[in-house]
Amino acid sequence: MTTRMRLTSLYDALTKRYKLGHKSLAVLLDPDNLDETSCQRILELSTQHTVDYFFVGGSLVMSSHQAALIRLLKSQSAVPVLLFPSHSLHLDAQADGILLLSLISGRNPEFLIGQHVLAAPLLRQSNLQVLPTGYMLVDTGRQTTASYMSGTTPLPYDKPTIAACTAMAGELLGLRLIYLDGGSGALYPVSSAMVQAVRQAVELPLIVGGGINTVDKAHAALSAGADVIVVGNHIEKEPGFLEHVSQVVQSFNNVDVA
Repeated sequence: MTTRMRLTSLYDALTKRYKLGHKSLAVLLDPDNLDETSCQRILELSTQHTVDYFFVGGSLVMSSHQAALIRLLKSQSAVPVLLFPSHSLHLDAQADGILLLSLISGRNPEFLIGQHVLAAPLLRQSNLQVLPTGYMLVDTGRQTTASYMSGTTPLPYDKPTIAACTAMAGELLGLRLIYLDGGSGALYPVSSAMVQAVRQAVELPLIVGGGINTVDKAHAALSAGADVIVVGNHIEKEPGFLEHVSQVVQSFNNVDVA
């Protein structure tokens, strides 16, 4: 008997980087917050400074904006484009793949499995590479759009053990990635203690985002064990930050191993 679920080239490459200890940078682009001019600026910077992934999505995406943004990215960049969906309506076959998010930090069945049931036939028919992802929202000082729209309570900021056990459960359920997120507009990033606890609890690539708006915060997340860091809001406001955060990521990858 054969299985219809397969590991994808995007997942294989990400896993290989994780096993080699190589770090990655993802830029999260919210279609509702970007016009063509601002997106062009980010694209120009991404040709000068290494960006490994574009994540595209938001909590209130207007599909026409998303389609135009993905079309622009695919026409002008070779960087893989991954959907970061909050709803089954946010699928777009133009992208390379999708982070199929299961909100394992919450108890809302709609975001644990409900939206996935609606999306499954469309995903099966598409050529999108599917990356099953355990998505974990963390309390980072204020209610974020993601927690409000999902109707879920985020993980307590100072409880790394709860986060570690949640991630462990996701791994045992067969999820392939873990995504720790402070959410859009986070007052501060996910703590190093929580990143480290999750890193030690699972043998999966670990994505960390939310509130990473300084070089020091980027360095702290990577040092604690993040394999991919995600920056979004801050680059929309200050595109020049892309250069600095890219340099931080590359500094981890340029270390010689004896």
